[in-house]
Amino acid sequence: MNKIVTMLCLLIFLQISTQAQTERPLADRPNIQGLKIAFITKQLSLSSEEAQKFWPVYYDFSDKARKIRQEEKADEIAFEEKMLAERKKFKVEMKKILGADDRVNKSLTLDRDFNNVIKKELEARRDMRLQKGLNKQ
Repeated sequence: MNKIVTMLCLLIFLQISTQAQTERPLADRPNIQGLKIAFITKQLSLSSEEAQKFWPVYYDFSDKARKIRQEEKADEIAFEEKMLAERKKFKVEMKKILGADDRVNKSLTLDRDFNNVIKKELEARRDMRLQKGLNKQ
């Protein structure tokens, strides 16, 4: 089962990297994107069948959210309204795929959870570098 999920993640990762090469922010670089796929797959305990349905919907939602962020930078209220509408649509789609409400609700917070994990890791690495620098002096 783990091999199937791993292979599915690898296929999704390869699909992402073969799409049109546009300038993407740091969070979308392939190594971080691969970690994100693994994190979300593990947190939601996605079966291979669920993953095949989940990832296209997730990427569509992510693309729409990114577009809304770019278009509504100056208007916070419009941004919040559009994001809420997209999150509601995403929740309906996730309910069809994931079934259980707790898994659906968890899918709505996993981006933030992943970003927090990455932030903590980067802070720990920065602190280690600073500590090494202080020890050399």
